[in-house]
Amino acid sequence: MMQDESAATPLRRVGVSSWALHRMLGEPTLYGPEHGSVLPEWSPEEGTFPLEELPAAAAARGLRLLQFCHFHFRTRKPEQLDALRERIRQAGAECHALLVDAGDLTHPVQGERDAAWVADWLPVAERIGAAEVRVIAGKTTGPGALELSARRLVALAEAAAEGGLRITVENWYRLLATPQAVNELLDRCEGRVGLQVDFGNWSGKSKYDDLAAIAPRAVSCHVEVAFDAGGAFDRKDLERCLALPFPPGFDGPFILVNSGPQGWAGLEAVGAAIREEN
Repeated sequence: MMQDESAATPLRRVGVSSWALHRMLGEPTLYGPEHGSVLPEWSPEEGTFPLEELPAAAAARGLRLLQFCHFHFRTRKPEQLDALRERIRQAGAECHALLVDAGDLTHPVQGERDAAWVADWLPVAERIGAAEVRVIAGKTTGPGALELSARRLVALAEAAAEGGLRITVENWYRLLATPQAVNELLDRCEGRVGLQVDFGNWSGKSKYDDLAAIAPRAVSCHVEVAFDAGGAFDRKDLERCLALPFPPGFDGPFILVNSGPQGWAGLEAVGAAIREEN
Protein backbone atom coordinates (compact mmCIF):
# COMPACT_ATOMS: atom_id res chain seq x y z
CA MET A 1 0.00 0.00 0.00
CA MET A 2 1.42 3.37 -1.01
CA GLN A 3 2.00 5.77 1.87
CA ASP A 4 0.20 9.09 1.73
CA GLU A 5 3.14 11.53 1.79
CA SER A 6 0.92 14.53 2.47
CA ALA A 7 -0.41 12.85 5.62
CA ALA A 8 3.16 12.39 6.84
CA THR A 9 3.93 16.09 6.49
CA PRO A 10 3.71 17.71 9.92
CA LEU A 11 1.57 20.81 10.29
CA ARG A 12 3.46 24.06 10.61
CA ARG A 13 3.81 25.20 14.19
CA VAL A 14 2.11 28.56 14.68
CA GLY A 15 2.28 30.96 17.61
CA VAL A 16 1.86 34.59 18.55
CA SER A 17 3.97 37.43 19.90
CA SER A 18 2.63 39.73 22.59
CA TRP A 19 3.46 42.55 20.14
CA ALA A 20 0.47 41.43 18.05
CA LEU A 21 -1.68 42.25 21.08
CA HIS A 22 0.06 45.50 22.01
CA ARG A 23 -3.11 47.59 21.74
CA MET A 24 -5.14 45.04 23.71
CA LEU A 25 -2.45 45.03 26.41
CA GLY A 26 -2.91 48.76 26.89
CA GLU A 27 -0.01 50.02 24.73
CA PRO A 28 2.61 50.15 27.52
CA THR A 29 5.57 52.48 27.13
CA LEU A 30 8.41 51.18 24.99
CA TYR A 31 11.63 51.54 26.94
CA GLY A 32 15.25 50.45 26.88
CA PRO A 33 18.62 50.54 28.64
CA GLU A 34 18.21 54.15 29.68
CA HIS A 35 15.92 52.87 32.45
CA GLY A 36 18.48 50.41 33.77
CA SER A 37 16.87 47.61 35.76
CA VAL A 38 13.92 49.80 36.82
CA LEU A 39 10.70 49.12 34.92
CA PRO A 40 8.66 52.23 34.10
CA GLU A 41 5.46 52.48 36.10
CA TRP A 42 2.46 51.51 34.03
CA SER A 43 -1.15 51.22 35.13
CA PRO A 44 -3.30 49.58 32.44
CA GLU A 45 -6.72 51.09 31.88
CA GLU A 46 -9.76 49.23 33.11
CA GLY A 47 -10.74 46.55 30.62
CA THR A 48 -7.23 46.13 29.25
CA PHE A 49 -6.31 42.56 28.40
CA PRO A 50 -3.79 41.42 31.09
CA LEU A 51 -0.59 39.67 30.02
CA GLU A 52 -1.17 36.73 32.34
CA GLU A 53 -4.35 35.87 30.40
CA LEU A 54 -2.53 35.70 27.08
CA PRO A 55 -1.46 32.02 27.31
CA ALA A 56 -4.97 30.66 27.74
CA ALA A 57 -6.51 33.04 25.20
CA ALA A 58 -3.86 32.23 22.59
CA ALA A 59 -3.95 28.47 23.19
CA ALA A 60 -7.75 28.45 22.84
CA ARG A 61 -7.20 29.75 19.31
CA GLY A 62 -4.57 27.16 18.43
CA LEU A 63 -1.65 29.55 19.02
CA ARG A 64 0.35 27.56 21.56
CA LEU A 65 3.82 28.99 20.93
CA LEU A 66 4.26 32.30 22.71
CA GLN A 67 6.72 35.17 22.52
CA PHE A 68 6.77 38.03 25.03
CA CYS A 69 8.20 41.51 24.46
CA HIS A 70 10.26 42.79 27.38
CA PHE A 71 8.21 45.99 27.72
CA HIS A 72 5.00 44.04 28.33
CA PHE A 73 6.20 42.95 31.77
CA ARG A 74 4.86 45.11 34.59
CA THR A 75 7.13 43.34 37.07
CA ARG A 76 10.19 41.09 37.18
CA LYS A 77 9.47 39.74 40.65
CA PRO A 78 10.27 36.00 40.71
CA GLU A 79 6.88 35.03 42.10
CA GLN A 80 5.09 36.89 39.28
CA LEU A 81 7.31 35.35 36.60
CA ASP A 82 6.74 31.91 38.14
CA ALA A 83 3.00 32.58 38.03
CA LEU A 84 3.18 33.42 34.32
CA ARG A 85 5.14 30.24 33.64
CA GLU A 86 2.47 28.26 35.46
CA ARG A 87 -0.24 29.96 33.37
CA ILE A 88 1.62 28.91 30.24
CA ARG A 89 1.83 25.32 31.49
CA GLN A 90 -1.83 25.20 32.47
CA ALA A 91 -2.82 26.47 29.01
CA GLY A 92 -0.88 23.66 27.35
CA ALA A 93 1.24 26.33 25.66
CA GLU A 94 4.99 26.86 25.31
CA CYS A 95 7.12 29.95 25.83
CA HIS A 96 9.20 30.09 22.68
CA ALA A 97 11.07 33.35 23.27
CA LEU A 98 11.56 36.55 25.16
CA LEU A 99 12.00 39.46 22.75
CA VAL A 100 14.43 42.07 24.08
CA ASP A 101 13.31 44.86 21.79
CA ALA A 102 15.75 47.64 22.70
CA GLY A 103 19.45 48.33 23.01
CA ASP A 104 22.23 48.91 20.51
CA LEU A 105 25.11 46.45 20.80
CA THR A 106 27.15 48.40 18.23
CA HIS A 107 26.73 51.88 19.69
CA PRO A 108 30.20 53.48 19.98
CA VAL A 109 29.51 54.89 23.46
CA GLN A 110 26.60 53.00 25.00
CA GLY A 111 27.15 49.57 23.42
CA GLU A 112 28.71 47.99 26.49
CA ARG A 113 25.97 49.36 28.74
CA ASP A 114 23.30 48.06 26.35
CA ALA A 115 24.89 44.61 26.18
CA ALA A 116 24.83 44.40 29.98
CA TRP A 117 21.18 45.51 29.99
CA VAL A 118 20.26 42.82 27.47
CA ALA A 119 22.10 40.22 29.56
CA ASP A 120 20.05 41.30 32.57
CA TRP A 121 16.95 39.91 30.82
CA LEU A 122 18.37 36.40 30.53
CA PRO A 123 17.22 35.34 34.04
CA VAL A 124 13.72 36.57 33.18
CA ALA A 125 13.66 34.42 30.05
CA GLU A 126 14.87 31.41 32.01
CA ARG A 127 12.30 32.00 34.75
CA ILE A 128 9.33 32.02 32.37
CA GLY A 129 10.58 28.91 30.58
CA ALA A 130 11.62 30.50 27.29
CA ALA A 131 13.76 28.55 24.84
CA GLU A 132 15.22 31.59 23.10
CA VAL A 133 16.00 35.26 23.64
CA ARG A 134 15.79 37.33 20.49
CA VAL A 135 17.95 40.45 20.64
CA ILE A 136 18.77 43.32 18.30
CA ALA A 137 22.12 42.68 16.63
CA GLY A 138 22.86 46.40 16.46
CA LYS A 139 21.57 49.70 15.13
CA THR A 140 24.84 51.52 14.47
CA THR A 141 26.69 50.75 11.25
CA GLY A 142 30.22 51.53 10.11
CA PRO A 143 33.66 49.93 10.01
CA GLY A 144 33.97 47.11 12.52
CA ALA A 145 30.28 47.12 13.48
CA LEU A 146 29.58 43.55 12.40
CA GLU A 147 32.69 42.31 14.19
CA LEU A 148 31.68 44.15 17.37
CA SER A 149 28.12 42.82 17.15
CA ALA A 150 29.36 39.26 16.69
CA ARG A 151 31.70 39.53 19.67
CA ARG A 152 28.96 40.79 21.98
CA LEU A 153 26.39 38.34 20.64
CA VAL A 154 28.70 35.39 21.24
CA ALA A 155 29.29 36.59 24.80
CA LEU A 156 25.52 36.80 25.30
CA ALA A 157 25.10 33.36 23.75
CA GLU A 158 27.63 31.86 26.15
CA ALA A 159 25.87 33.43 29.13
CA ALA A 160 22.46 32.34 27.81
CA ALA A 161 23.60 28.74 27.33
CA GLU A 162 24.25 28.46 31.07
CA GLY A 163 20.49 28.79 31.57
CA GLY A 164 19.57 26.55 28.64
CA LEU A 165 18.72 29.48 26.36
CA ARG A 166 19.62 30.27 22.78
CA ILE A 167 20.30 33.79 21.47
CA THR A 168 18.77 34.73 18.12
CA VAL A 169 18.75 37.85 15.95
CA GLU A 170 16.60 38.90 13.03
CA ASN A 171 16.85 40.89 9.81
CA TRP A 172 16.07 44.17 11.54
CA TYR A 173 17.52 47.69 11.79
CA ARG A 174 20.33 49.16 9.72
CA LEU A 175 23.07 46.76 10.75
CA LEU A 176 21.20 43.79 9.28
CA ALA A 177 19.46 45.60 6.44
CA THR A 178 20.87 43.32 3.73
CA PRO A 179 21.20 39.55 3.32
CA GLN A 180 24.95 39.97 2.94
CA ALA A 181 25.20 41.56 6.37
CA VAL A 182 22.97 38.92 7.96
CA ASN A 183 25.02 36.07 6.54
CA GLU A 184 28.33 37.69 7.44
CA LEU A 185 27.23 38.22 11.03
CA LEU A 186 26.04 34.62 11.38
CA ASP A 187 29.33 33.40 9.90
CA ARG A 188 31.23 35.46 12.45
CA CYS A 189 29.14 33.94 15.25
CA GLU A 190 30.11 30.44 14.06
CA GLY A 191 26.77 28.78 14.77
CA ARG A 192 26.36 30.09 18.29
CA VAL A 193 23.59 32.57 17.35
CA GLY A 194 20.37 31.67 15.55
CA LEU A 195 18.31 33.61 12.99
CA GLN A 196 14.67 34.54 13.20
CA VAL A 197 13.53 35.60 9.74
CA ASP A 198 10.97 38.40 9.76
CA PHE A 199 8.78 38.45 6.64
CA GLY A 200 7.80 42.09 7.06
CA ASN A 201 11.07 43.83 7.93
CA TRP A 202 12.20 43.96 4.30
CA SER A 203 10.25 45.32 1.36
CA GLY A 204 10.68 46.49 -2.21
CA LYS A 205 11.34 44.67 -5.47
CA SER A 206 14.12 42.54 -4.03
CA LYS A 207 12.20 41.47 -0.90
CA TYR A 208 11.71 37.80 -1.79
CA ASP A 209 15.19 37.36 -3.25
CA ASP A 210 16.67 38.95 -0.14
CA LEU A 211 14.62 36.75 2.19
CA ALA A 212 15.52 33.68 0.13
CA ALA A 213 19.21 34.46 0.69
CA ILE A 214 18.83 34.12 4.47
CA ALA A 215 15.95 31.64 4.79
CA PRO A 216 18.26 28.57 4.69
CA ARG A 217 19.65 29.71 8.05
CA ALA A 218 16.31 30.30 9.79
CA VAL A 219 15.44 28.70 13.11
CA SER A 220 12.11 30.54 13.40
CA CYS A 221 10.02 33.14 11.58
CA HIS A 222 8.09 36.28 12.36
CA VAL A 223 4.97 36.43 10.20
CA GLU A 224 4.08 40.05 9.50
CA VAL A 225 1.45 40.52 6.80
CA ALA A 226 -0.36 43.57 5.46
CA PHE A 227 -4.06 43.97 6.26
CA ASP A 228 -6.53 46.20 4.45
CA ALA A 229 -9.13 48.34 6.19
CA GLY A 230 -11.66 45.53 6.01
CA GLY A 231 -9.39 43.08 7.78
CA ALA A 232 -8.33 41.00 4.78
CA PHE A 233 -4.64 40.13 4.70
CA ASP A 234 -2.23 39.87 1.77
CA ARG A 235 -2.43 36.13 1.15
CA LYS A 236 -0.19 36.22 -1.94
CA ASP A 237 2.64 37.79 0.07
CA LEU A 238 2.19 35.17 2.79
CA GLU A 239 2.26 32.33 0.25
CA ARG A 240 5.49 33.61 -1.28
CA CYS A 241 7.10 33.91 2.15
CA LEU A 242 6.04 30.41 3.16
CA ALA A 243 7.63 29.10 -0.05
CA LEU A 244 11.08 30.44 0.88
CA PRO A 245 13.95 27.91 0.88
CA PHE A 246 14.01 27.06 4.57
CA PRO A 247 16.49 24.45 5.85
CA PRO A 248 15.68 20.79 5.08
CA GLY A 249 13.25 19.48 7.67
CA PHE A 250 12.58 22.99 9.00
CA ASP A 251 10.14 22.82 11.90
CA GLY A 252 10.72 26.23 13.43
CA PRO A 253 7.68 28.15 14.59
CA PHE A 254 5.85 30.79 12.58
CA ILE A 255 5.07 33.54 15.08
CA LEU A 256 2.34 36.07 14.26
CA VAL A 257 3.36 39.63 15.07
CA ASN A 258 0.45 41.72 13.77
CA SER A 259 -3.29 41.19 13.86
CA GLY A 260 -4.88 43.80 11.62
CA PRO A 261 -8.06 45.68 12.58
CA GLN A 262 -9.88 42.52 13.68
CA GLY A 263 -7.56 41.58 16.53
CA TRP A 264 -7.84 37.93 17.48
CA ALA A 265 -9.91 37.19 14.37
CA GLY A 266 -7.09 38.47 12.18
CA LEU A 267 -4.57 36.29 13.99
CA GLU A 268 -6.77 33.22 13.66
CA ALA A 269 -7.23 33.83 9.92
CA VAL A 270 -3.48 34.14 9.25
CA GLY A 271 -2.72 31.15 11.46
CA ALA A 272 -5.24 29.03 9.56
CA ALA A 273 -3.76 30.13 6.24
CA ILE A 274 -0.26 29.13 7.36
CA ARG A 275 -1.46 25.63 8.19
CA GLU A 276 -3.41 25.39 4.91
CA GLU A 277 -0.24 26.14 2.96
CA ASN A 278 1.54 23.19 4.56
